[in-house]
Amino acid sequence: MAFCKWSIETGGIFLLELTHLITSAEEGYLLRRVALSTLGMSHTQFKRAKFHGALLLDDRLARANERVNAGQRLVVRLPEESGSRIEPYPLPLSIPYRDEGLLVIDKPAPLPSVPSRKGGLTLENAIYSHLGCPANFVYHPVNRLDKGTSGLMVVALTPHVQQRLQAALHTDAFFREYLAVCEGAPRPAEGIIRQPIAKADGASIRRQVEEWGKPAVTHYRVLKQANGRCLLSLLLETGRTHQIRVHLAWLGCPVVGDFLYGREDGALPGRFALHSHRLKFISPVTGERVFVESLLPKEFNML
Repeated sequence: MAFCKWSIETGGIFLLELTHLITSAEEGYLLRRVALSTLGMSHTQFKRAKFHGALLLDDRLARANERVNAGQRLVVRLPEESGSRIEPYPLPLSIPYRDEGLLVIDKPAPLPSVPSRKGGLTLENAIYSHLGCPANFVYHPVNRLDKGTSGLMVVALTPHVQQRLQAALHTDAFFREYLAVCEGAPRPAEGIIRQPIAKADGASIRRQVEEWGKPAVTHYRVLKQANGRCLLSLLLETGRTHQIRVHLAWLGCPVVGDFLYGREDGALPGRFALHSHRLKFISPVTGERVFVESLLPKEFNML
């Protein structure tokens, strides 16, 4: 079984080493193959380890094309990342789960999760501040939320953890449930939306359902219904930009407050009624199953 040893030092966050005891099934494999498959490294990460870190078999330097033997101890050492200077943003963050390789953030809205052309402070700046402004900080978001969406979002502390989790993101190994309040109610009350999504002509961020778009699949279920609106539970099979918002608007039930695909709502200044509610995944660091839940925002109950 692969084992990750991590170290967080003052002034920097970096992965020290990945270790793995070669199994009988891997007898005769190339070292490169074990690193890419069992350790789940990307080709870029392996190249960085090869040229700027170290590859070790039983504590001696090894080559990428060397064949391994059962019982040998493989160690892949990754170099520290080189980050860019960013502005700290001392925003109090709710972090319901963290381990040595990742954080689960309960992101408020409106707050961008990634930088945009317009600039401004984002979750990246807030995490940089929360971690004490480390010298070589590099931002590694796993799943991303729109500025107007609140709730659970995973941020890795190393590129290796990010790569491992993103590989699982659209599989059964990474469960995501969203809650949304939408106008009207879909019929039937439970179903699957299988409609391809493409970028709208001439638009920078707007998306729309088009038969030539990329496949997109959203599962929905009505939880409550009142006052011409409903509360939906939503599960994603794919992760297209604005997928939930586009699919619900296509159904004729846009998310309440969605200025882009519906209409703004004064009860939701700067945001809309979409919330990342539950996450389940296996931590690449601890090997344990992580389950995190974020309660429905109070603004949604007022709707």
